Amino acid sequence: MHLTSTFARADMDLNAVREVSLTINATHLFVYFIPEAPEEAAKLGVTEYGPAYFAFRSAPMGAVPWQVTLAAFYNFSPRSVQAMAGVWDTATPEEWQDARFAAVDRALQRVDVSLAADQIAEARSLIDPVVASADYAGKTLAAANASVPLPADPLVALWQQITVLREWRGDAHFTVLAANDLGPCDCNVLQTATGHFPEAIARATRLWDDGEVAAATTRLVARGWLNADGTATDAGVAAREQIEVETDEHCAALWTPIGDADVRRLTSLIMPIHGAFTAARTYPFRVEMGDTQSADPKAAR
Repeated sequence: MHLTSTFARADMDLNAVREVSLTINATHLFVYFIPEAPEEAAKLGVTEYGPAYFAFRSAPMGAVPWQVTLAAFYNFSPRSVQAMAGVWDTATPEEWQDARFAAVDRALQRVDVSLAADQIAEARSLIDPVVASADYAGKTLAAANASVPLPADPLVALWQQITVLREWRGDAHFTVLAANDLGPCDCNVLQTATGHFPEAIARATRLWDDGEVAAATTRLVARGWLNADGTATDAGVAAREQIEVETDEHCAALWTPIGDADVRRLTSLIMPIHGAFTAARTYPFRVEMGDTQSADPKAAR
């Protein structure tokens, strides 16, 4: 295994960086599982999950062709993203973004998130400087989301700031994957083999076919990261964790405007959002949080 970090480590506790990253991912995640999202998409004339997913998530980039979305999303197959062709004919990106905010607002009200106005304001006082001072070079989805005008509702606006940072880490992670020669299909196969993403969801949403998965498995076997039967080796488990560490190192500088203590405070402030959706049985699997030790699958980026 030869993994080399090319990112300068900022003076941040990487455990705090990992914790806030996991919590931000978990807090953002509900938008992909709530019934309100397909209901809002149907109002725009799209009833299939795939095209709606790509339209909602790529709307901040504008009316880009599906190939641009494919490039920005990294780990999806071309055939999965191509399904979004035509979504900008049914509604503009701005209408898709408004529909996404409407779905989020309705869902937050339905599960009754227990965040008081002063807690939302405190969370914003911590997250806003991070969003404002972030380096967006090479961070396509994060930059696009940072350009979206914040909605009027304070909690939905907080969720959008969380989304910016969720996509920032995802963009950074893709850079790390590419630097380690782990391609779009290969990273999915390694993610599922190490138990961090349910294989059924990966196959149903990323749409890599059996031949592509087999070829990726062969490449990972050659690297010593998988066994011939597709299960992960100890070296594969270590490689995946090292990729996460390198992503944390890339993200450390993102959090220097507020420092370790405020990073942990932000983590604790936003946790109730995920807790409310978990209590509402939103997810078909357990989602890993910053303060949770769990071997259960978590959602991939």
